[in-house]
Amino acid sequence: MNSNKRYQNIELLAPAGSMETFQAVIHAGADAVYLGGGRFGARAYANNFTEEELLLAIDYAHIHGRKVYLTVNTLFKERELTEELYSYLLPYYEQGLDAVIIQDMGAFRLVREAFPGLSIHTSTQMTVTNRYGAMMMKELGADRVVTAREMSFAEIRDIKDHVDIEIESFVHGALCYCYSGQCLFSSMLGGRSGNRGRCAQPCRLSYEVMDEKKHPVKTGKKERDLYILSPKDLCTVSMIPELIENGVDSFKIEGRMKQPEYAAGVVSVYRKYIDYYINACLRTDEVTAKKDFKVTKEDIQHLYDFGNRSGFTDGYYKRHNGREMITLDKPSHTKGNEALWEEIKEQYVRSEKKEKINGILRLKKDCPAKLEVALNDIRTSVDGDVVQAALKQPLAEEKVAASIKKTGNTPYEFAELDIDMDDDIFLPVQALNVLRRNALERLSEALTAPMRRREASHKTEMAAGETSGEEWQKETVSVKKERKTEKGSVTPYLSVSIENRSCITLLLDASYVDAIYLDSSCYTRENLFTALKEDVSRIHSAGKKAYYIMPAVFRLSALSFYERNLSGMKQTGVDGFVVKSYDELAFIRQNLSDMDVILDHNLYTWNSYAKKQFWDRKPVRDTVPLELNRKELQGRDNTHSEMFLYGNLPLMVSAQCVHANAGADRGCDKMRTVTYLKDRYGKYFPVKNNCTECYNTIYNTAPLILFPYRKELEKMGIHAYRISFTTEQGPQVKQILHLYEKIFLNGEKSLQELYTGEYTGGHYKRGVE
Repeated sequence: MNSNKRYQNIELLAPAGSMETFQAVIHAGADAVYLGGGRFGARAYANNFTEEELLLAIDYAHIHGRKVYLTVNTLFKERELTEELYSYLLPYYEQGLDAVIIQDMGAFRLVREAFPGLSIHTSTQMTVTNRYGAMMMKELGADRVVTAREMSFAEIRDIKDHVDIEIESFVHGALCYCYSGQCLFSSMLGGRSGNRGRCAQPCRLSYEVMDEKKHPVKTGKKERDLYILSPKDLCTVSMIPELIENGVDSFKIEGRMKQPEYAAGVVSVYRKYIDYYINACLRTDEVTAKKDFKVTKEDIQHLYDFGNRSGFTDGYYKRHNGREMITLDKPSHTKGNEALWEEIKEQYVRSEKKEKINGILRLKKDCPAKLEVALNDIRTSVDGDVVQAALKQPLAEEKVAASIKKTGNTPYEFAELDIDMDDDIFLPVQALNVLRRNALERLSEALTAPMRRREASHKTEMAAGETSGEEWQKETVSVKKERKTEKGSVTPYLSVSIENRSCITLLLDASYVDAIYLDSSCYTRENLFTALKEDVSRIHSAGKKAYYIMPAVFRLSALSFYERNLSGMKQTGVDGFVVKSYDELAFIRQNLSDMDVILDHNLYTWNSYAKKQFWDRKPVRDTVPLELNRKELQGRDNTHSEMFLYGNLPLMVSAQCVHANAGADRGCDKMRTVTYLKDRYGKYFPVKNNCTECYNTIYNTAPLILFPYRKELEKMGIHAYRISFTTEQGPQVKQILHLYEKIFLNGEKSLQELYTGEYTGGHYKRGVE
């Protein structure tokens, strides 16, 4: 790609939560706007757009040469996907919507099949972090991938170098503490799911950091006054050259719930410096332009004044994490400089962007009045009333020009108007007004018509609820064979996942355990293949299967390690892999295609279309989503799914480190440390740091226990289950296995009789909105 074309394709993408904001950011210089409609957006509490407003917005953008992307980036329940999404999108599709931003793989499949020509952008909620995930999205039909906010320049560049796909990255605004799409914190605490656009932002609350013995960690802050999970706002205006150099095509500003002045003000600053740098590159060269690039202190201050959260951070592009990225103090969003806000309001909010048009007006006696108008290469003309001979005072050219130039609340204003008229003519002013109005309406039609589409066919590859039955049935049969006991009866298929190798011995003699999942955190990279091979051998000798759980995120460092050691992984003898991301699924399928793959709970299969999409990658099983309730599970095809019966559920996976950011350890000791977050109610959330892959996992305060529901679950078609051990030690492991055997397998005792600790049923009874 030559430099000129590369620069022409750089896009400044702005948020809009209202029509007022939408028009303001276009006026301020946005190339495209992303927004939410009445349903399925990840900002359910934003104003969002009515259908009428959204249709008007699409036309408004196209008249101004801009684009509109609609967020449908939540997870879809079955009925929503099969009965509602098509009719919801159809009017926008026909109007000329440019793209949809999607998280759910079922929505991805339906859009691809039902709406030809509609561009798909994969949401940051998909947690795509490397070229394998990006390539998978391209193969499925995506035109753009929105990268995880945690990615570095090197990781983005690696995707750009290997995959021909557009890259969109956040450059300004709020940051999530958790990898987007991997957060269940708000969901599990209060039923407001981030995957459904209803996040209650528990990360913005204060927590007391406790050590392994639940003693306060000396943080240098007052007790319970540490906002350890609250990142500062992102600001990268000074990094525009590097963003472009490393392959970012679309510069995304966060803020669909912000005021119009904030959005327009931020857009205006980024517009100024993107144009400044690109023009410098075209005048000189990239090296010189980058060397000379500098953002003024005044404009940096303007960004602070538009709004910031305890200051700014330049994010993860040049660092993996850090205390300096966290607010630590109360993370209120502050703004300043009322005069600046008023200036932005006058310049972009109260006024409207006008396109400069050229016009030719012909007024010839006894001929219809004719007005031609042109915007760039688009030219239209209309005829009006017949021009009459003047009986008294003839028309004055000044009066004619004034009438035609009254473009009012239209998106146009005349740059030039040539008038060719006879001297002794008359035409009512009303006729001139109608002529102008008709000409501008026809111009708008000419500008928007190329984007219009005919109604799409709602014929898809799979009807609602249908499954790819042959492969799934084969797997179901094989699982049942594995579950036969000596007496010939069938017992539930049980997998147990562990994050501590010492637990293996406790599981080998348990006849009801069919498979052991060995988490990557059980090992270091130095001992992985030797230790894993040893563990697999022991597990196989006990007549059980052994699966390796891939890391929670699969960044470039991990990718490079596993790519270099494919043969070593094969030699361990593992039966397959439990994958937690699209990156890992694509990696295993390309490099270890003969190995079994099990989809973990965070590869979401909320609906039948999502399952079909995933099953094209031939997994052995998927995992029942953690946010579906009993009623929703009853309507789900569960024959090839396994379900969590017990576990401290992961609420967040973060590139940040609570342990280090609290000041407990400023370095990385390559050890697994358990820290606790104590909330305002006195609840303790365990936090485990994985130093090998450099991420934290925050777990729920109480374990999920569903042992009493065997009969219900079997009626739902579930016959494979999982027990997950994370922070548990030997005595706790034995206790939970005993509960499983007595309550779930044998039905001998109730949970209340045998278990006195705190526990949760998760979303089994309540679900999420």
